[in-house]
This record gives sequence, structure tokens and C-alpha cells, in this order.
Amino acid sequence: MKYSFMNDYSEMAHPRILEALSAVGVKQFEGYGLDEYSAGAAGLIREMLSAPSADVHFIAGGTHSNLVVISSILRPYEAVIAPVSGHIFVHETGAIEATGHKICTREGRNGKLSAADIESVVLEHSDEHMVKPRLVYISLSTECGTVYTKAELTSISSYCRSNGLYLYLDGARLGPAINSVACDLSYIDIANLTDVFFIGGTKTGALFGEAIVICNDDLKDDFRFILKQRGALLAKGAAIGVQFQALFADGLYDELAMRSNAMAKKLAEGIKTLGYKFLFPVETNIIIPVFPIAIASKLHELYGFHDWRELDDMLAVRLVSSWAAPESMIDEFIADLSAL
Repeated sequence: MKYSFMNDYSEMAHPRILEALSAVGVKQFEGYGLDEYSAGAAGLIREMLSAPSADVHFIAGGTHSNLVVISSILRPYEAVIAPVSGHIFVHETGAIEATGHKICTREGRNGKLSAADIESVVLEHSDEHMVKPRLVYISLSTECGTVYTKAELTSISSYCRSNGLYLYLDGARLGPAINSVACDLSYIDIANLTDVFFIGGTKTGALFGEAIVICNDDLKDDFRFILKQRGALLAKGAAIGVQFQALFADGLYDELAMRSNAMAKKLAEGIKTLGYKFLFPVETNIIIPVFPIAIASKLHELYGFHDWRELDDMLAVRLVSSWAAPESMIDEFIADLSAL
């Protein structure tokens, strides 16, 4: 295989992240995220969000973040609403269901829910013989690579707050989303419009790690107890704090996100020039072009990528560009596709 477009976390980490970790050496630090590095990183995040009272917790991965946050909010009879393509519904091995909570889904559009989608679930669950929807789960960017606009997120947020629902945003790819030309949201908007969200580091240059940000005071109490019970409170939490300091101290996070998007845009433009269409709008570092099945099969011999959906004799495939994707491999993919 020449190169993998399977995901944006196959590379170990950006050199500046590795340098920051190496610089700590054998220096001692407080355990379980109470160290100076985690405190410094949390301070940078609060400043970026203009949210001085937000709680920031560092955790190893996205699935763990989703499990901990959702299970901490919901009572035993309560459910979460999500798009049918949502990561918690498709790709987390029933982690949420394993905690006893049902996921109520809607198709949405281009991987996104609307306030109307959410309302349709709420209206269906009318009494104590059904689960009670309590939380809305969305992601930015979506699994389709699309982004919510400020108007869309404001509409969802307003509906949730008017109807007693919490809003949780999975930000595994928040960097590419915020830095998309299709997105008019800011980090401050995300903090103002959601109750809790996380900033993904794993897919934007970090060795591993996500930052859970709790904005709603009602959801803050005893969260460290929940982290510990769920096996998410790392003894060496400083290892994540160091990385997030390096990501946010001088703009590295947005720099890497913009490069991910730029390489995906170049890849998409090359594919489009050859006459192929896309299943969803190209907005971030995830693109989903549609190829004849025979062409996709030949490409599989050369590159790694996911098959998304068969459409008669066509196949929609998912290509993901990372922050470290060599531009030469973008050019080579386009050349190979052209030759096929």
C-alpha cells in the first residue's frame, strides 16, 4: 500500500508535541491531572473560550469521553438523541447502550440533526412506558465531514434549553471544523451554545488525548469521581496536559487543523476535476467521493480508505486527510485515479 487515507491519527504525533513530552524528562509531577501542565493547558483553553468558570478535564480518547460524559448526565431511564451516522451509534461497540441508556436516532441531513429532528423524538416519547429523551448528541465535524453553521447550532441550542434537554458536542475533529471555510462558528460560540463538549487532540497532532469542557454548572459536581469510576482518571494525566499546552500555547492546534483541511481540499478538487461527484459537501478533512465499484477496487490495491455505501454500481468511499499528509501523496492519488 502506498498510503492510508483511513483516518487522521495514524501518525504518532507532531514533533513539537514529542519535544514537549521529552522536555519534561523525569521531572516529578502531581498525579491524576492535578499537575502544573494540566492546569496550564486548562487555563489556555478557558482563555480561548472566554469561559473562566468552565471545568476542563483531560481524558485519553474520544469513545471514553463520550461514555463518561453521557453516562454522567443521564438517569437510568433517560436516553440520548443522535444522528443515525453518529459515532456513539455506529462506531463505539454499544458503549452507551452498555451503560443502560438507549440511543434514539434520526436520519438528519448530511450527518446533521435539526431542531425539528430532535422535537420529533421528544414528541414520540410521551409517557413513563418509554425512555425519556434528556440529552442531544452532535459532533463537529460530523462523520460525513460536514459542519454546523452558527444558525443551525443556535437553533438546536435554543430548542434544547427551552425543552429541558442538555446539548453535548463531540469535538473529536473540532479543529478542522472550526477552521473550515464553511463554518462561521468560533470556539467561544461552542462554549456558549452547548452544555458540555470536548476538544479532540488525538486527531489533530497529539499523541493521544481530549479535553472535556463542562460549561453548565449543573453538570460539574463530582465529575472527577465519575472519571475515576470509569477508569478515565489517568495517574500520568500530565502527559495529556503537556500536549494540550503545546497545542494551544502558540496556535499549533489551528495550524494543524488548517493543513488537514487544505490537503483534503486539494484531494477533492483533483477528484472533481476528473468528473467524479461527492456524496456530501466537502467542508473539512473528510471527503466522500463516489467512484465506480471497479475503480474503487483498483484504488484499494494502492491506498487505504473506508467503503462508505454502495449506490447501485457505484461506491461512496471515505478519504481522510491528516495534519501530516504529504502533498506528494495527494498528487500521486490523483495521478493514479486519472490513470485508472
